Amino acid sequence: MTDGSREAFLAGERPDDVFVYLADRAVSGIETLAEHGQRVNGGIVLVLDAERGRRVVNRATGTEAMDLASAAMDTEGEIDLDPEVAGACPAAAAAEPDPGSNPNTESADRSDVPDPGTSEGTHALQYVFAFAEERNEEVGGIYAEGDVIHAYAVCTCGTAYSDRWVANE
Repeated sequence: MTDGSREAFLAGERPDDVFVYLADRAVSGIETLAEHGQRVNGGIVLVLDAERGRRVVNRATGTEAMDLASAAMDTEGEIDLDPEVAGACPAAAAAEPDPGSNPNTESADRSDVPDPGTSEGTHALQYVFAFAEERNEEVGGIYAEGDVIHAYAVCTCGTAYSDRWVANE
């Protein structure tokens, strides 16, 4: 991965490339991949041409990249690709107790709920696959605002989820 390729991707300037995050614990032989990417919190980031990126996702996860995207598409979560790669698994949010459910408690005890996006607990990122879609005013919505980043993640609990946003926002 060349210097600046991650930043260029996140700015929407590399629509022919994909962003891949692989957690250390999710992939054997991560050090070989590290030679071609950027080390980040507990894993490696690669920005690759789309075809090569899809092959890497397939080999690392055992799932076709677009199948991963299809599985994650209908479940919205939060994915952050910069400066660190992090995610908030929607299954973790669903498991949190409702603070309003116990009127005798100021706030719910969250000691048993793992922090999403960390390597501890049952909710941490395993993989992220992302691509940029160029601005398209005809489609409208956020697509008219600028280039859109589509990100798809898989959590250690098995939940696949997605997020999208206008590049550089």
